[in-house]
Amino acid sequence: MTGKVKWATDIDKSVLLNNFEKRDWIRVSTSEDWNFYWMSVQTIRNVFSVENGYRLSDDQIVNHFPNHYELTRKDLMIKNIKRYRKELEKEGSPLAEKDENGKYVYLDFVPVTFMLPADYNMFVEEFRRNPNSTWIMKPCGKAQGKGIFLINKLSQIKKWSRDNKASKYKLGFCRFCTVKYTPSTNELDNMFVHLTNVAIQKHGDDYNPIHGGKWSVANLKLYLESTQGKKVTDKLFDEIHWMIVQSLKAVAPVMINDKHCFECYGYDIIIDSRLKPWLIEVNASPSLASSTANDRIMKYNLINDTLNIVVPNGEIPDCKLSKTPSKEALGNYVILCFLPVVVSIMTGSQNAHRTPLEMLIPVCTSTKLLQVSQSMSKISYDEELAVIEGVDRDLKNRPGQSFGSKVGRAKDFGRPISTTWK
Repeated sequence: MTGKVKWATDIDKSVLLNNFEKRDWIRVSTSEDWNFYWMSVQTIRNVFSVENGYRLSDDQIVNHFPNHYELTRKDLMIKNIKRYRKELEKEGSPLAEKDENGKYVYLDFVPVTFMLPADYNMFVEEFRRNPNSTWIMKPCGKAQGKGIFLINKLSQIKKWSRDNKASKYKLGFCRFCTVKYTPSTNELDNMFVHLTNVAIQKHGDDYNPIHGGKWSVANLKLYLESTQGKKVTDKLFDEIHWMIVQSLKAVAPVMINDKHCFECYGYDIIIDSRLKPWLIEVNASPSLASSTANDRIMKYNLINDTLNIVVPNGEIPDCKLSKTPSKEALGNYVILCFLPVVVSIMTGSQNAHRTPLEMLIPVCTSTKLLQVSQSMSKISYDEELAVIEGVDRDLKNRPGQSFGSKVGRAKDFGRPISTTWK
């Protein structure tokens, strides 16, 4: 389609605005006609709500799937991965193979996890089998390290209970705590030891605003190769890629495949002392704030390459078409080949409790690139708060429930549209 792309956003970050302006696209308000809308998870919830029942046009694209929380809400991520494992077992898939100890050989990438209070009795049983272990408590619907704490006694939890194709992004960074990790129980409340979130670390006495406590991924790999060996390092990153692909496949049956959407996910992966990666959570809203100059450049390039894929040649979107971008248009994305969707991975790492490193992996998926379907998803680095209070209301509208027909104008989302979601 000819003409300039009209864009809107409710996230006022320079890495976004500079990329839109670079393309000479036309900025419009959210109440005007738009072709591309980079919106927050709160806004996308309103767009796709059953109460509104609005329909996007073929020349409109948004950056979230209607039910992104199937992967980005911690409890649902675990539930979907467990369901995925059981389905593979029933099918007799070799991916579901277990070793002599009953552990998955290929799908053992999430740590032992319980949802409280529903799994409290099972948690107590596991805790008593390993009484000297330390557990991290993470709220299902918060980010930026908010509400996280560590426990090593059951009394602590009782008190709390009251109150395809894949591609890798070559750029990235690693984050570290400002205080050296220690397993000492005296430091359980010291978040500067256990959480690498910039929102927390920037308040520490030893925080360095010049480098922000970050390495590049290239430096991380060099460090690991020099201290652990290249073979072990390559195996680690291969396992991270495998983990991401399998987690995406786990939610594929329940994810609403809307052709107007792409997605930004942030993979939070912890690496233990044996260099085994574990998937902790997947976040929905990427942090586009920049804490350092290198941070700003990297995120600008990420958004730039993302837009080149999502909106090829800067043309007005047409969701009826399926275009495969050229090699040049992929920018810093490198094809990996795993899924019938395009998965791009940008790696990062940080210190973590019980382990030396924690990875934050932005991933880009796009079913449109392989002409498999018309939907588009984009996954990238997340640190910023993705507010999902009220998501319980959305869970009632998970796949299987039809949308009622309704005529009207989407509040702050553009043109008058009607009927149901397709």
